[in-house]
Amino acid sequence: MSGAESKPESMVVSSPNPDTVEECLSISAAKPSKSKKLTLIPLIFLIYFEVAGGPFGEEPAVQAAGPLLAILGFLIFPFIWSIPEALITAELSTAFPGNGGFVIWADQAFGPFSGSLMGTWKFFSGVVNVAAFPVLCMDYLDKLFPVFSSGLPRKLTLICFTLVFSFLNYTGLVIVGYTAVVLGVISLLPFIIMSSIAIPKIRPHRWGSLGQKGVKRNWNLYFNTLFWNLNFWDSVSVLAGEVEKPQKTFPQALFAAVILTCFAYLIPLFAMTGSIDVDQKEWESGFFATAAAIVSGKWLQIWIEIGAVLSSIGLFEAQLSSCAYQLVGMADLSYLPRIFASRSKWFDTPWVGIVLSTVITIGTSFLDFEDIVASANFLYSLGMLLEFASFLWLRRKMPRLKRPYRVPMRLPGLIVMCLIPSAFLIFIMVIATKIVFLVSGLMTVFGIVWYFMMKYCKKKKWFDFRYEVQDYEEE
Repeated sequence: MSGAESKPESMVVSSPNPDTVEECLSISAAKPSKSKKLTLIPLIFLIYFEVAGGPFGEEPAVQAAGPLLAILGFLIFPFIWSIPEALITAELSTAFPGNGGFVIWADQAFGPFSGSLMGTWKFFSGVVNVAAFPVLCMDYLDKLFPVFSSGLPRKLTLICFTLVFSFLNYTGLVIVGYTAVVLGVISLLPFIIMSSIAIPKIRPHRWGSLGQKGVKRNWNLYFNTLFWNLNFWDSVSVLAGEVEKPQKTFPQALFAAVILTCFAYLIPLFAMTGSIDVDQKEWESGFFATAAAIVSGKWLQIWIEIGAVLSSIGLFEAQLSSCAYQLVGMADLSYLPRIFASRSKWFDTPWVGIVLSTVITIGTSFLDFEDIVASANFLYSLGMLLEFASFLWLRRKMPRLKRPYRVPMRLPGLIVMCLIPSAFLIFIMVIATKIVFLVSGLMTVFGIVWYFMMKYCKKKKWFDFRYEVQDYEEE
């Protein structure tokens, strides 16, 4: 919906019946949010935690394919995946600065069915991904306290972790943003110290190792590890409505976060693969703590264990925020009933979205860690293929749309930029296991059924739906 004489404010339509925004008849101005807006530094660290949160979890790449391929993966993958995704997010988030993010993009490109399906894929991939962080936290904690390795203590701790830090999300996005800054600094410090101590022990020839003889490469684990550690750049797009001056702040924050993330992964990886020589099978999630004990001592191992817990908290908070605010954006677009846009009277946070995301997270956190990662990757891949198509089609469909940040390429160059990561997405989906196909298939069927069910509910006027209509400016 573009127009030269566009209105700056969002508009709300309260009607349970119309199927599209264009059919809305009764329009009233939306109430502005009471909460403070996110500024540049907290946004950088929120993006950092949406994607990485530190080098925790990159160790299985070494276990799967050896030091050389792990290093090459984290060197090359940002250029073929992370940077294109960040560029697309910067352009579309500044052109469509609403809480719907990628849901708005698919809706504007291909219509409401695509927007609803995008919302289903991204929401479920998000909450499944959130479930991985309490599990990752437990993987580090059980090295210090074996009682958390299995059984009832592990399950109870997972549930408590999820509930306590879901409440922190409830207290407000600005609080979450500044918490992310503190958590990011504290969790990165031990890796800087560990890498510095390891420098005299580095033997460069170790970087060239393709792995131990007799150890079969696990390509499924290798590519899923790379993908899981370097994706979700677009998740922050659903927070665009909560950011101060998003047209200016978003591109700056995204580019700073890309640089921070790449260094956070590469420096410890170079340092540890070059300085220690251990059995390749030991490079499992949580091995950096063991590596810290080898190069420095128990004190640094404990610090990294604590850093892992703090990083898991940051990852959990950032991605739970995106899941909750995505539901607000979907309610604004009438894909969900108005109640999903409800906000707390005290903190102005989307409490319904937080509660629903928390319940689903608890339900999936007891799955195997690798199955969690692979399921999140598969659903995310489906959403990203639709997102790339939306980006390219919007360039053609809405050439005069005002884009405060514009990827500096013409359409043929953009197609090439999107084809390379699209090929990788298809590969990730092809190598998925049967359980991942089953989980992802069921969630996709649910998304299709949900779209038509909501359409029927509007027709029958069973629920109240909210429509936020944004006129987007032309150049």
